[in-house]
Amino acid sequence: MSTAPKSFLTLEQYLSQERQAAFKSEYYRGETCAMAGASRKHNLIVANVVGEMRQSLKDRMCEVYPSDMRVKANPSGLYTYPDVVIVCGEPNFEDDEFDTLLNPTLIIEVVSESTESYDRGAKSALYRESSSLREYVLIAQDRVSIECLVRQSDDRWLLNETRPGEMDAKFASLGISIPVTEIYRNIRFDEN
Repeated sequence: MSTAPKSFLTLEQYLSQERQAAFKSEYYRGETCAMAGASRKHNLIVANVVGEMRQSLKDRMCEVYPSDMRVKANPSGLYTYPDVVIVCGEPNFEDDEFDTLLNPTLIIEVVSESTESYDRGAKSALYRESSSLREYVLIAQDRVSIECLVRQSDDRWLLNETRPGEMDAKFASLGISIPVTEIYRNIRFDEN
């Protein structure tokens, strides 16, 4: 979430405004906050992940969305745009606009220095309140690091980490693996 000034809106005002806006904003408990743009590395990682996920899930009843699909993290009421969101099974939407997904299976955020604290802390906690969410993934853009929080049968969350030198990142909730080299294709860590 950016550090731009926040404004208070009702949910109805937010959705009306958001559906016509030229930029995306998060919404939580009446406050909105414009989302910042993304770096080249961030965009490459998102594109790589979307492509690999789509390919891996093409024969299953799963839909892969890039960062333009709004998600409502129930019951918290956070409305946001994850970098990648996957829903397996029938997608449920908030209304007939079909632009606010209610039942994500897996959410991925590509973290940067400016977003890591929020993505790892408050946003992670709000996402994990969603009963449909099975896995929350954080992918670093400045180093090889993929962290997967996986919901267990007792509703606890287990951390699975992919570190430098490991060949594949495993996404337990989907039962798939993706080569780390594909997630980080065209990424040079010596560049900003």
